[in-house]
Amino acid sequence: MRLDGETGFVLHARPWRETSLLVEVLSAGHGRIGLVARGVQSPKRQVLRAALQPLQHIRFDAVMAGELAQLRSAEALDAAPQLSGDAILAAFYVNELVLRLAPRQDPLPELDAAYARTRARLASDASLAWTLRRFERDLLGALGLGFELYVDGDGEPIDPAARYRLDPEHGPRRLLSDRGQSERSAAATGSALLALAADERPGPADLASLRLPLRGVLAHHLGARGLKSWEMAASLGRIASSR
Repeated sequence: MRLDGETGFVLHARPWRETSLLVEVLSAGHGRIGLVARGVQSPKRQVLRAALQPLQHIRFDAVMAGELAQLRSAEALDAAPQLSGDAILAAFYVNELVLRLAPRQDPLPELDAAYARTRARLASDASLAWTLRRFERDLLGALGLGFELYVDGDGEPIDPAARYRLDPEHGPRRLLSDRGQSERSAAATGSALLALAADERPGPADLASLRLPLRGVLAHHLGARGLKSWEMAASLGRIASSR
């Protein structure tokens, strides 16, 4: 199958053999695709190599050959965001999530749109914490792994004053008032869930309460192997829960 004029975002690129790259792309029409870019490490192909950097939006031609596609040509459609500081780690996290959770060659137009929005927000002065929570919500929804945030797993309306753990299979579960402090601190506030559902940024404390519950849902779907970006964030103390 030929892919002509396909557009997508570069998620990752790594050296392959002496002069080639293995490139992962989130494409608009075919979902996540692995591309073999032959000979791009040579000095004469600097323009093509530059177009295959992570976060770059590209148009490309390729030929599918089993699980991977052979790249024929690629061009940058814009200038990739020039990120610094915590935004670099946030971008690595977003790309790693897509690489780990998005299946190959499965069109996911909602995920493609969410990635485009997140890419733009990472390059702006938007809150990193809120940008990441929105992307986590949209990623889960696009993959069919999301759940309703206006009601709990029993169909009861979310109480803004209560706290909820997020069950990966059943959605929000209200915590009883006698739960320990450690369990309550790892649960989202009801007001934060309602804000996330309405796409309205909550206050700092409510925003911070979303990080661990959403991480727990993602960890469930990722399986035993976590994310390198989580390890990096923990060791560097970056991407604060609210910013």
